[in-house]
Amino acid sequence: MRLGYVILYVPDVAASVAFHERAFGLAPRFVHESGQYAEMETGGTALAFAEEGFVAQTCPGFRPNRRAEAPAGFEIGLIADDVPAAFARAVAAGAVPVAEPVTKPWGQVVAYVRDGDGVLVELCSAMGG
Repeated sequence: MRLGYVILYVPDVAASVAFHERAFGLAPRFVHESGQYAEMETGGTALAFAEEGFVAQTCPGFRPNRRAEAPAGFEIGLIADDVPAAFARAVAAGAVPVAEPVTKPWGQVVAYVRDGDGVLVELCSAMGG
């Protein structure tokens, strides 16, 4: 097995794609003509967005991510060469700051923001780097 993609179910795919372009510098690698699904270029594993209606059909009781509510029990981890600069860019683009960059005891620099849909995003340096 290998991880191929992570899908975030969102109310507005185009808005989520645009936010992730502005805040994190990610480029779209695929956008379906319907506008209901898109993938961002992130390396080997794609970050994808799909319209919430898709999951609501197959997963009754789905709880959507919203900025006004507590984040769900997961995070997206994005590796950055310069975590303080990545944090500043994300916040300037409208991300909600959660934790400013700090150096962990193991040497990794880590910060947290919430994206336009309220998803928790970890901005971090590479492990061992």
